[in-house]
Amino acid sequence: MARVKLQITRRAFMKSALAGGGGLAMAGLGAGAGLAAPPARIIDGEPGWFYRGEIKRTYNYCDMCPWRCGVIVESVNGQVYKIDGNPADPKSRGMLCARGQGGVSFMYDPDRLQAPMVRTGERGEGKFQEVTWTEALDQAAEKIQAIADEYGPESIAIFGHTSGDFWLTDYFAQAFGTPNAAKPSASLCTSPREEASTLTFGLPVGGHEPVDWDYLKCLTLIGSHIGEDSRNTLMQDYTNAWARGAKVIVVDPRMSTVASKADYWLPIKPGTDTALLLAWMNVIINENRYDAEYVAEWTEGFEALKAHVQAFTPEWAAGITELPAELIAETARVMADNAPQAVIMPGRHTTWYGNDTQRMRAEYLINSLLGAYGRQGGFYFNKSPYIESYPHPPFLVKGTSGGCSAGPSEDVANAPLPAGPTGKHRADGVREDFLRGATAMQELIDPMISGEPYPIKGLIVYGVNLLNSIPDTERTKEALKKLDFVLVIDVLPQEHVAWADIVLPEATYLERYDELWTVAHKTPYIAMREPAVEPLYDTKPAWWMARELGLRLDMDKYFKWQDIEEYLNTRLMSVGSSLDKMREQNGVIIQKGKPYFEDYGNKSPFHTKSKKIELFAHELELAGLGGLPVYEEIEQPPDGYMRLLYGRHPVHTFAKTQNTPVLHALYPENEVWINEDLAAAQGFKDGDMVWLENQDGARSGPVRVKATQRIRKDAVYLVHGFGQNAPGLSRANGKGASDTKLETRYALDPISGGAGMRVNFVHLVKEA
Repeated sequence: MARVKLQITRRAFMKSALAGGGGLAMAGLGAGAGLAAPPARIIDGEPGWFYRGEIKRTYNYCDMCPWRCGVIVESVNGQVYKIDGNPADPKSRGMLCARGQGGVSFMYDPDRLQAPMVRTGERGEGKFQEVTWTEALDQAAEKIQAIADEYGPESIAIFGHTSGDFWLTDYFAQAFGTPNAAKPSASLCTSPREEASTLTFGLPVGGHEPVDWDYLKCLTLIGSHIGEDSRNTLMQDYTNAWARGAKVIVVDPRMSTVASKADYWLPIKPGTDTALLLAWMNVIINENRYDAEYVAEWTEGFEALKAHVQAFTPEWAAGITELPAELIAETARVMADNAPQAVIMPGRHTTWYGNDTQRMRAEYLINSLLGAYGRQGGFYFNKSPYIESYPHPPFLVKGTSGGCSAGPSEDVANAPLPAGPTGKHRADGVREDFLRGATAMQELIDPMISGEPYPIKGLIVYGVNLLNSIPDTERTKEALKKLDFVLVIDVLPQEHVAWADIVLPEATYLERYDELWTVAHKTPYIAMREPAVEPLYDTKPAWWMARELGLRLDMDKYFKWQDIEEYLNTRLMSVGSSLDKMREQNGVIIQKGKPYFEDYGNKSPFHTKSKKIELFAHELELAGLGGLPVYEEIEQPPDGYMRLLYGRHPVHTFAKTQNTPVLHALYPENEVWINEDLAAAQGFKDGDMVWLENQDGARSGPVRVKATQRIRKDAVYLVHGFGQNAPGLSRANGKGASDTKLETRYALDPISGGAGMRVNFVHLVKEA
């Protein structure tokens, strides 16, 4: 395949980011096209195609997806008109994806929640009346205190997502004394990769995968969808590496966007990835293609690994994965030939089949054999930026993922673990410190229903669409019915809002200050968020809500600061800065990293007991979970059914952006990918409207058929986040099919606590 040897341009990047999602239509929209009309108070007179006035520039980090790129926001006379990537930010580098560009449309969505509300009908009916903030906060605090007085503070659970969740799931939860604070980014997404990395290297991966892209020669992706899960920096880095001629190997049952650009596409049978990884190790070791000097100096357990993989030949794996043995061997050699500038990049969503931590361990073992860690062109060592926390008395419980001392951070696996409802040991004897996703959202549902091992009676939900993220939605509804109190904080009337007792409307990220964004990176940095305009309607920022609730719950000692600027400036003093100084530095403080071995001198960068890469995990072996990965067969689809796979679209984030006017216009509803030959055999053709029904009788739809040769016959594929039942969302309501509502089962990983959700099967039903 001929390749253009050019570095990425802004135009090329935007076309790539929006591929398949109507990107050219986006480019053709005028500055205000597709935006909901802002409130009348913002507009004076009769503005023309532009608006005269002084341009105000503010600094922010985007909240349209978890990547949180640095942005510069331009507003005129109290109205936001433009968002650009911040050139000083190590992630955005002056560029933004379509979602980032959609932030203005998100803020001006007319469907936004506009005032605090209390429930008037039955829980789930969605009947509310508006009240004042004082009334709403007083009632919420009274309910929370009453539950804590009767059952203890641990009877309050807090679920959070997006950047503002720090104030609830970290700061408020620890100060209040509940260990039951959970985030979907852990138990439903990253916990297997983080636990596997911690067991192997003593280090987390962190939110930004530390691939040393500038020198990379070979990239392997297993179920990672660069170009569809449109993380800005990865799009830029991948495109530049590909243009330089880096080899690309993609393992995926579906020909994803990145697979269409790859040198090798391996359409693997779903659930057999560990067999492929073991066979790759067999080839690399038996053909002496591993970095022997590196392995001798920096790893422990090689001889055990060598003996372990002898039986796992490419021929053995071919019978399991349905890939040619020759292709398995060839791709292993391509990786080895380009080592140490060759990596298998750890994906972000790694909760698949319930055996995911061992699969991720297998990926890390191959990277170790290639000598990739701490080497130029392999993986660099992420370093967190230094900054002091705001001084406060000791918290009543230790932190959940994200950590409180440094604010919201990408170092998701560094924080101490809460005890959670499972106590110090699980029933099967596994030490809970294996379980970095122990306080998992899906596992906290059970105590809400059964009261065991102790009751959870109250729930605070911040920015999590419960009914479009947690598997087994009927179980979630049952739990919501049994709770004594449900408080929901959100920007939009998402589906779960109907189940709240009290609703608090949040200001968007363009309308508020927030905690500092501390990023573990090759160049560690700190980014600021400040409001571009005053909050619309009667909305408030999360920091203010957390503080007001805290003051009402006699937690004054944790909220001595009077406003958020005092809080932020106090923290910034510890690094000789302030909000004003950050503005002078384009909103970013960049510190010095330690990316390679030579930056550590005689000190090991690995934090394992041996101070080396532990190929053999002794702790797992002692717990009866196996010191080395093995292939475990998973349940196969029943006759007439296909495995349900799911993923992202470049213009949407989870179930958050489907209602955003400009993004909805680009991709208004999802489709179900099905093999073209199989569809024809079953009497379906491209464009038909169907329902999906799973093995337990759950249905979702209607959804349009996408009949294609780009997917195996044993699987179908949906873009996540559609099929919402939320009448308050005028654009997203009822569009497409929901993968979450078809996930009536999940497989719990015994090591990380991650919920494997690719264990559900569906068939197509003609639309009635």
